[in-house]
Amino acid sequence: MMHMTLYWGTKVTLLIDSWKTDSWTSYALSLLACLVISAFYQYLENLRIRLKLFAGGRRPSLVASPEIQTPLLRWNNVPRDNVAEAVLFGVNSAIGYLLMLAIMSFNGGVFVAIVVGLTLGYFFFRGQGEDAGLVDDNSCACA
Repeated sequence: MMHMTLYWGTKVTLLIDSWKTDSWTSYALSLLACLVISAFYQYLENLRIRLKLFAGGRRPSLVASPEIQTPLLRWNNVPRDNVAEAVLFGVNSAIGYLLMLAIMSFNGGVFVAIVVGLTLGYFFFRGQGEDAGLVDDNSCACA
């Protein structure tokens, strides 16, 4: 049965039918996995932001050239940093959506584990005082 309200119990199905918990041990391991994955999400977000800041110093400025003369697609000179940023963004978005789907199991323990994991991940990986003027810190999974 699929719950539509928040419930507190050890029997939960996460993401796929084969990931079911039926004991305290499997439930605790599932909560630990949710916590670790959500902290890893913050690590990847930190990595993506740092890559963007690192690559930002080497990108040519388009302010001097008019937008009309700039080609729409520049496939010949795509920097590797752009490709790495795009791949990290895709992986990070996928993990963010999977975490959202896990929360949509409506289990209170899963919700708390993911929020605690995101909080710990932010504290350890992203709480180093980045310059707020350079990075738009957004809590959306896709931003």
